[in-house]
Parts: sequence; C-alpha cells; structure tokens
Amino acid sequence: MNWEAILAPYAQVVEELKVKLKGMRAQFEHEKRHSPIEIISGRVKPIPSILEKAKRKQIKLENIEREMQDIAGVRVVCQFVDDIYTIVKMIRSRNDLTIIEEKDYISHKKDSGYRSFHMIIEYPVETIHGEKIVLAEIQIRTLAMNFWATNEHSLNYKYAGRIPSDIKARLKRAAEAAFKLDEEMSKIKNEVQEAQRIFHRK
Repeated sequence: MNWEAILAPYAQVVEELKVKLKGMRAQFEHEKRHSPIEIISGRVKPIPSILEKAKRKQIKLENIEREMQDIAGVRVVCQFVDDIYTIVKMIRSRNDLTIIEEKDYISHKKDSGYRSFHMIIEYPVETIHGEKIVLAEIQIRTLAMNFWATNEHSLNYKYAGRIPSDIKARLKRAAEAAFKLDEEMSKIKNEVQEAQRIFHRK
C-alpha cells in the first residue's frame, strides 16, 4: 500500500481544520470576548495504530478510508464545559464540512470515566486529482477532561488495554474528581472571565 499517498489528504484536513479553528479563536480575541477555544492540536493516526485498529475492528485495509473515522483527528481543549457546546454549535453552523455523527461522552460518559464530545465529519479536500471527501474526527473537551484522558491513554498503552482493576478504580475516581473540578469552575466562570478581561486590559 502507498501509505504516503493515502495519508496525504488526511494531513491536509488536519492542517486546514487547525487553521480554521485558530481563525475562530482569533475572532473572539479580536472582539475582546471570551474565546471558548483554549488549545488546538491535531494528528494523523500513525500507520502501526491504523493497522492495529483495522485488525481489532476487522476492517479490511481497502476499506479503511470508508470505515475508519479517526485517521485524521483534531482536538479542541476549552476552559469550561459550556465552551464545549459553544464550539459544537459553531461547527454545526459551518457549511464547509458535513457532520455525519456526534457522540456526547459528557452527558453519557464511558464506563471508564472518559468524557469528551466527538464529532465525525466529512471534509472536502482539493487534491491534484480533484475533490476528495475525507472522514475526520473532532474531539472537544475541557482541560480537566484532557488531563485525565491523556493519562488514561498512556496507561491503556502500557497495559495493552488491560489496566489492572485497582488502577482502573483509581482512574474512575480521578475522572469524577476532574468532572467535579469542571462543575465547580463553571459556578465561578463569570468571575474567572472578568479577572481574565482585567488582566488582558493591563
């Protein structure tokens, strides 16, 4: 398989989405309004991860472009839970992409404690052979959710998806603590934002 040719459009999607999201953030800052977007990152799934997932999900290699939704991934990290839904609304209103699925793991967290909002989109990329529709995943989460998910991901990698039960229990407690932090911060959101405005004026 010519992986370079297969993955090139995905790399383009990631870069274009990052530019557009950074543009949205800049507009909020220009208007001196609280930006719901704190951090933007993106990646194309490494080839070994694609092969491992294809094997696990029984996806034939010739079908990965149709059946694997997260080869291109963009992550948006926010300060507050409210911000997540603001970004979701803004993405829904765009006409340069098509949302094909939404997964709200904030209202309906995973058993592990994982929380995040996932949007699966179809994104048109201009290539030298014409337009190509590429699947991509946008993950939107708070700083606390991101901290938890990053650590859970590392542990999953270390234990090959079979995290010992005592560590699993601690992770679950940590997920609840992270969500409690988000809830408490939401209650003082206005004060935090006012403080940030004062700070930026200086």
